[in-house]
Amino acid sequence: MCKDDHGIGRRALLVTGAAAALTLGTVSFPDGPAAAAAGGTETRTVRGTLPPGAPDFVHLPVDVPPGVREIKVAYTYDRPSVPAGTPGNALDIGIFDERGTGLGGRGFRGWSGGARPEFFVRADDATPGYIPGPVRAGTWHIVLGPYTVAPQGLSYQVTITLTYGEPGRTPEPVYPPSRVKGRGRAWYRGDCHIHSWYSDGRRTPAQIAEQARAAGLDFINSSDHNTHASHPHWAGLAGDDLLIMLGEEVTTRNGHLVALGTDPGTFVDWRYRARDNRFGHIAEEIRRAGGLVVPAHPHAGCIGCAWKFGFAEADAVEVWNGPYTPDDEVALAEWDNTLVASVREGRARWLPAMGNSDAHRAPDAIGSPQTVVLADELSRRAVQEGIRAGRSYIAESKNVSLTFTATGGRGEHAGIGGRLPVDPDTPVTVRVAARGVPRCTVRLVTDQGVLLTSRPLPVSGEGTMEWTTTPSHAAYVRAELRHETAAGPVPGAAAALTNPIFLGRR
Repeated sequence: MCKDDHGIGRRALLVTGAAAALTLGTVSFPDGPAAAAAGGTETRTVRGTLPPGAPDFVHLPVDVPPGVREIKVAYTYDRPSVPAGTPGNALDIGIFDERGTGLGGRGFRGWSGGARPEFFVRADDATPGYIPGPVRAGTWHIVLGPYTVAPQGLSYQVTITLTYGEPGRTPEPVYPPSRVKGRGRAWYRGDCHIHSWYSDGRRTPAQIAEQARAAGLDFINSSDHNTHASHPHWAGLAGDDLLIMLGEEVTTRNGHLVALGTDPGTFVDWRYRARDNRFGHIAEEIRRAGGLVVPAHPHAGCIGCAWKFGFAEADAVEVWNGPYTPDDEVALAEWDNTLVASVREGRARWLPAMGNSDAHRAPDAIGSPQTVVLADELSRRAVQEGIRAGRSYIAESKNVSLTFTATGGRGEHAGIGGRLPVDPDTPVTVRVAARGVPRCTVRLVTDQGVLLTSRPLPVSGEGTMEWTTTPSHAAYVRAELRHETAAGPVPGAAAALTNPIFLGRR
């Protein structure tokens, strides 16, 4: 039973086309008119306990009277000891205004997950992760997200403070440009999965931009968890050398995705599970807002991180997330299976791969790894088109660069993400040239598996490898550059991975 300190019990358990939500009794402020006249404050505290198996979201309605200048919310919850391997308590929080909590987020005013114990919202300012704007009278909703609940249950306390007075002026948002000077058609380096202090990161946008430039990046994408609050705070940080795209890491209970390069101010909802059959609509909304749909770290071991929505709606997939780990090795293998399936089924469309840092705080290194994209210019549209077409490779740092081509007997050629349209038995020469990869081996992977592995490259880090095959023997070829390993046949951590070149006529 969920009860507050006014004796209000559970009101309703409902399903709204998304995940189930529990709505508690309404918190009211009966002294509002008098407090408003005096320009004072009012505070109410709600306490309750959630059992194991609680719904994904708990709505706490708050009747906000006229004349409120600021809403401040603070919360705490207990963290009892649990046996090893048993999830403990973790409680997220956010707020929706009088426009409601409907899927799509019309009333969304901010989300901090579990990163902050308190927040405020007013017209002229808000806690990072929250949206400044008018505090209008009506029923607002504090939304609690019991991410995990210990066997003992989760006891919480929420304190709401209303401050009355004249509202400030809401600033007009200014966003970074969607195109910067760049170098014309070129290979551009980017990191599209980075967290700032507008969610659970510890770096400011200015610090991120500085470190992105130091990492040799040409573009980045903002991707804070479940909020677009950072979007106006990047405007002064772009430049001729750095394109800043705007997005969100959509953090559901059944996996995370990067909404990459959406229109400024776009909110993407996360309040659904795979069984709710909502993801197709959400993916379409992301694309209508000009973004790409990129499932993130699909095999990560953290609770709720593993991707369960399938890849039919994906524009690309993150196969390398931060320092290379066994999770990435599994993601790479699964991605390769999607390439085999596209060949087997004769589909022209295939799923490109990406790599991003998912950097939150030191020692997370922005730009490690990075996706290197061939784009016609340094603009949101051109970079997205290069990613969507698979004209890209993943490098562990700015020190790594490579070329990867396939050439036919009559001079036909194709590069990364392309197709070499030659007959099945036509000899094709595949060539890899790399820099910045000392003592790494080159592996050529096809739909038949790993067909060639080189000797370690010299300590200079430069080298080339050529291989001749035919489309009948290899429907596609992609390259992996791996660090040395002492584990026999087990490959070492990746230094670079390419998208494939397809061979043969379709």
